[in-house]
Amino acid sequence: MTYVVTDNCIKCKYTDCVIVCPVDCFYEGANMLVINPNECIDCGVCEAECPAQAIKPESEDLLEWIEFNKKYSQQWPVLTVLLKPMMDADKYNGEKDKLDKYFDFNSGSKKVLR
Repeated sequence: MTYVVTDNCIKCKYTDCVIVCPVDCFYEGANMLVINPNECIDCGVCEAECPAQAIKPESEDLLEWIEFNKKYSQQWPVLTVLLKPMMDADKYNGEKDKLDKYFDFNSGSKKVLR
């Protein structure tokens, strides 16, 4: 079993989850994070740390998100540091159907929170 990042991460990209991950399985896109399902050890500590509640345990209704996470974790760089959330993250937190409206396929940049 794995945990998966869903579309509520888009345009929020809080990274509280990243710094508690014991196996560094988070990968950074331009406007969201994903989890590599082959690296996740199913510890669950990330789920509680996500202010956007965008991290969910693997389930039948999330199969598309598992594949999405797998695909982009193979393309984007690993992230192991705390970053500032995206500008207006709180505004976009909870908005529905963000994938089609806002998803950016590019990898992220490393701007470390100070």
